[in-house]
Amino acid sequence: MSQARYALVAYVRFEIGDFIEHLRRELHPSLPYFSAHVSILPPRCLKASESAIRDYLAEACSSVDPFEVELGNVATFVPVTPTLFIRVARGAYRMRELHDRLHRPELFEESQWIYMPHLTIAKMENDAQARDGFALASQRWSEFSGGRRIRVEELTFVREEGENAWTDIVAVPLGHRLVSSHG
Repeated sequence: MSQARYALVAYVRFEIGDFIEHLRRELHPSLPYFSAHVSILPPRCLKASESAIRDYLAEACSSVDPFEVELGNVATFVPVTPTLFIRVARGAYRMRELHDRLHRPELFEESQWIYMPHLTIAKMENDAQARDGFALASQRWSEFSGGRRIRVEELTFVREEGENAWTDIVAVPLGHRLVSSHG
């Protein structure tokens, strides 16, 4: 199918989302803007059409109830990749279950990464920059006085348009079942 990469994310809004977006700009001001998010299906190519995937996601997500996760500590994927992130401390199993439920080998290629629930802060240029950024991100996160829970109620299917550039294709609510009006 297409060589474009796609992902399924839950955007993180409000206080935590604003904090992460400001922190990303502080750590790596040259990165283009993108919304704070947790990934359910990390970037991968499709084996089916966008339309077929949209239909599949709408059906599959209709029977999944919204849930909460709680964020833990800052970490990094160094030396695999110079990415800074915040671990999901509680409720990660819900994200893993949803990942496992939604990834279908007949529809999606495998991701190049092993799935680990997290909130990405920023992908830095190199390991040294990631290590320096880790110290600052850890300090800023420890000073954050807001709540650390995220409610996952809606997923967004996104397509990569270029390096660090993603376009929303469709929002998919969790737990919205169609109700028949036949009576």
